[in-house]
Amino acid sequence: MTATVTARPRTARTMPTVRRRRRGLMWIARHAIAVALAIMFLGPVVFVALTALMTDEQALTSDLWPRTWNWANFGVVLARSQLLTWTFNTFVYAGLATVFMLVSSIPAAYALARFRFRGRKLAFLVVISTMMLPPQVVAVPIYLIWARFDLTDSLWPLIVPMLFGDAFSIFLLRQFLITIPRDYTDAARVDGCSDVRILFTVILPMARPAIAAVALFSFFYCWNDYYGPLLYAGVDQEGWTLSLGLATFKALHSVQWNLTMAATLLVTAPVIIVFFLAQRVFIEGVTLTGVKG
Repeated sequence: MTATVTARPRTARTMPTVRRRRRGLMWIARHAIAVALAIMFLGPVVFVALTALMTDEQALTSDLWPRTWNWANFGVVLARSQLLTWTFNTFVYAGLATVFMLVSSIPAAYALARFRFRGRKLAFLVVISTMMLPPQVVAVPIYLIWARFDLTDSLWPLIVPMLFGDAFSIFLLRQFLITIPRDYTDAARVDGCSDVRILFTVILPMARPAIAAVALFSFFYCWNDYYGPLLYAGVDQEGWTLSLGLATFKALHSVQWNLTMAATLLVTAPVIIVFFLAQRVFIEGVTLTGVKG
C-alpha cells in the first residue's frame, strides 16, 4: 500500500513534463524551417555583436566568445569618428527624402489608380520603365546639372529629386489603391466631396499600411545608400552619411575588427529598432491584402 501511494504523485508530476516536452517537439517539428532560417539570419548579427565586445588580439583569433566584455569599444568608435554627425546627416537625408517622396508619390499614384484619362496606361508604363534605368547611366548629366546650381558637396542633389516622385513607390501605392472599392469614393463624391478631400479623408486612412511600407522602403534605402553620398557628399567629413563614414572607418581600422564590428552595430541598430517597431504595419502593407472594413 505504501509503494502504491508513493508512486501516484510521481506519475502525476511526470505527466505534465512529458506533455510539455511533446508540445515542444511538435512545435519544433512544425516550425523547423522557420527556426533554421531564423538561426541563419541571426547568426551574422550575433557574430558581429560578440566580435564588437572582444579585444584587438582576440578579434583576430578563431574564438567566438569574448574572454572579457569590452564595452569601451563603442566609446572608442565614437571618439575616433564623427559618428554622431554622420547619424544626424543620415537622419536628415532619409527623413526629408521620405517626406518629399510621400508628398509627390501619393497624388501621382492616386491619379493613376482612380482617374480615367486618355494616356493613363502610357503614363503608368513610363513610370514603370524608369525603374529599369540604372542610376549610373544618367549620373554624369545629372551631376553636371547640380554642379551648375552649385549644389554639389552636399546631400541636396539626393533629397530634392524626391519632390518629383519615386517610381517604385508610385507603383506600389498604385497597386494598393486599385484594391480599394470605388463605392467609398463614389459615396463621398455624392456627398459633395472634391477629389482632394476624398484623397485626404477616404483614401489615405485606408492606405496607411501601403504608405507605411513605401515610407520604410524609402527610409531604409536612403539609410543604406552609399553610391549617392559618395558622388555628392564631397571630401568634408562633416557632410558624410553613415554608410560613407563606415566605409572610411573600416579602411582606417582594417586590422581592428572589434572596432569595425562595433561601428557596424551602432550603424545598424537604429534601422533594426525602426523595423521592429513598424513590423506589423510594414508586413501588412507589403502583402497588399486589400481593405479592412
